[in-house]
Amino acid sequence: MIDAPTTRTGPPRSMWLLGPALVAGVAYLDPGNVASNMTAGAQYGYLLVWVVLAGNVMAWLIQYLSAKLGVVTGQSLPEVLGSRIRNKWARRSYWLQAELVAMATDLAEVIGGAVALNLLFNVPLLLGGLITGAVSMVLLAVQSRRGARPFEFVIIGLMVIITVGFVAGVFIAPPDPAGVVGGLVPRFEGTGSVLLAASILGATIMPHAIYAHSALSRDRFGANPRHQKTDAVAEAARTETSRIRRILTATRWDVTIAMIIAGSVNLGILLLAAANLAGVEGTDSLEGAHAALAAGLGPVVATFFAVGLLASGLASTSVGAYAGAEIMHGLLHVRIPLLARRLVTLIPALVILGLNIDPTLALVLSQVVLSFGIPFALIPLVVLTAQRRTLGAWTNRVWTTAAGVIASVLLIALNGALLWLVLTGA
Repeated sequence: MIDAPTTRTGPPRSMWLLGPALVAGVAYLDPGNVASNMTAGAQYGYLLVWVVLAGNVMAWLIQYLSAKLGVVTGQSLPEVLGSRIRNKWARRSYWLQAELVAMATDLAEVIGGAVALNLLFNVPLLLGGLITGAVSMVLLAVQSRRGARPFEFVIIGLMVIITVGFVAGVFIAPPDPAGVVGGLVPRFEGTGSVLLAASILGATIMPHAIYAHSALSRDRFGANPRHQKTDAVAEAARTETSRIRRILTATRWDVTIAMIIAGSVNLGILLLAAANLAGVEGTDSLEGAHAALAAGLGPVVATFFAVGLLASGLASTSVGAYAGAEIMHGLLHVRIPLLARRLVTLIPALVILGLNIDPTLALVLSQVVLSFGIPFALIPLVVLTAQRRTLGAWTNRVWTTAAGVIASVLLIALNGALLWLVLTGA
């Protein structure tokens, strides 16, 4: 764990405080996002542009609240819930759903990396999954042995590659401006579009990113001095208040930068598919989309896409494994070595790849699973950050809590509508 620098005579530079949101933001650029947004653009054109934008706006608020919880309390969201949920069976049940969400996340990321290796080097999918898992273990070793800051640098570097890989095609073959404007009007066209909307939101507002961001902020900025019994000293209290205010100001910038990058990339993927892959045969799969990009825009754009997909899988699976370990530690009070956990959570993805199940279908469905895990992370986050006994003077303002409630209601309502449509076959 690396604390904010304390040896400076003046306040730390704001740039030093940036990073946790950029790491958590990689979760918004995982292969599940690619599959959902690519499929949405190829099948429905610009119809779901509004879903991507709305999800990104809600994600800003959610990630900021998560970071604020970690900064002010010195604990992650799973740790706070682990101490508040007294009944052990209730706590274990909560852990189980969070664990399933983390496994669904890992499934999408490993499969995405395997598909990318197959596209780039013709590596068999199962071997590609093993390679993706092995590289992610190296990245996790950096976090375990070198601390938060070096891990952030590596992940941010991969984010740059992801951004270039997925956005390059938009500049070569730009979308129709009128179509983009039309896509800003909220609407659906049948059950399939609702399914993809839920999938996009599940990929945009990631439950494991909510858990991870609070832990990343905790790891970076250290334990809260309030828990070290220094708040009785007036000078220490003033110093702590100034420290938190400075960190939260930087955090708002951190989250803003991360969400602008993530939102632009996700929108770019959808627009690229809407402008160039609509109606093209086979574009409902990552492999088909890659082939269509190669045929329509040339091998360079297709290669950029595959490289971005590979970087996406490697970066996001590392963050996902970090989040899963935090979930287990915070809720069950059990800490398994991060690398050992990485090995265990590889199994479901390798089974899927070994059974030759359509990887794109697995990716999209995994995002739907994630969307159903959103309320279990989001509702406690909004409640805890609205409680004075949790955040003290840093409790949410009324409008912040209201925005969090509205976002929660909208997300839960969309998931409920999806479930109803699927069950009734509408």
